[in-house]
Amino acid sequence: MAALHNRVSQKELKERLYQETGPRTTISFYQYFFIEDPQKFRDELYRSLHALNVFGRVYVAGEGINAQISVPGSNFELLKNCLYAIRPLNNLRLNIAVEDDGKSFWVLKIKVREKIVADGITDPLFDMSRKGKYVDAVQFNTLTEDPATVVVDMRNHYEYEVGHFRNAIEVPSDTFREQLPMSADMLNSQKDKNIIMYCTGGIRCEKASAYLLHKGFKNVFHLEGGIINYAKQAKEKKLENKFIGKNFVFDDRLGERVTEDVIAKCHQCGKPADTHTNCKNDACHLLFIQCDECAREFSGCCSAACKEIYEMPEGEQKQLRKGKMNDIMIFNKSRHRLRPSLGDRLKDV
Repeated sequence: MAALHNRVSQKELKERLYQETGPRTTISFYQYFFIEDPQKFRDELYRSLHALNVFGRVYVAGEGINAQISVPGSNFELLKNCLYAIRPLNNLRLNIAVEDDGKSFWVLKIKVREKIVADGITDPLFDMSRKGKYVDAVQFNTLTEDPATVVVDMRNHYEYEVGHFRNAIEVPSDTFREQLPMSADMLNSQKDKNIIMYCTGGIRCEKASAYLLHKGFKNVFHLEGGIINYAKQAKEKKLENKFIGKNFVFDDRLGERVTEDVIAKCHQCGKPADTHTNCKNDACHLLFIQCDECAREFSGCCSAACKEIYEMPEGEQKQLRKGKMNDIMIFNKSRHRLRPSLGDRLKDV
């Protein structure tokens, strides 16, 4: 029987990944459906995916499943059969990455959570099955030509910053649980309009569409498969692509290019740039946008102070950051990104 958790070091796993010679495919998928025993479901799924050499992050909850994974190309059809054998997942849409080198994940982690999307909803009358209407790329483009349509981005600021649909409204909050009531308040005066919600792969906007219907909205839509599926359909059907820039993704790539437009700026010098990176200082890892010139100047760090720490001997770095990591958010979700870097704070200690 396969172990139900990884027991190999992260370093060794990453080395194994880069030694693979065959191609991998990066996939994301989700499905809202009732799971009576999430832990049992999780354990059975782990055995199945482990046997197929699948890597990635999977969240399981009583409300369904959310996954971002990679699979060897030779096992892709076996993976589909494995997932489709689970009745609520039969014919599930699998979003294949737009840009993919197959090196997005190097370990399989499947975790049981209270919800697959933390939403803060406590109302027992909320019904996830009563959700907005799906729209595909063709329908999305048609609806957005209508001035009575409002397009709402249900992602975080750092995602919106590097790429979004033209004229899309940003909901300026730091978490999805804050976005839900804020989006309802922002749109309250436009209840008579068509409201299309979108996100990366569809999971957040699907729940958001159900939330707006719960709050009394009528004409609510959500983009099926999110930006990933839209970009794929637009390319296949040779449609006008109304998304501009990059689509942020939550794996080692940190983004996949949808169009050549660069709409963001380097957080250090202000030049056009849309490459996200995590500060190389192991005690910081702040997520920020950095151009190539600043990456060279600051050695991939977010500040001169972090660069100074990063270039210290490893022993000195460990001593300096001891006990200083508890308040660090690797993904700084605030739209007000500017804050003292950890390097600056450590230098003041």
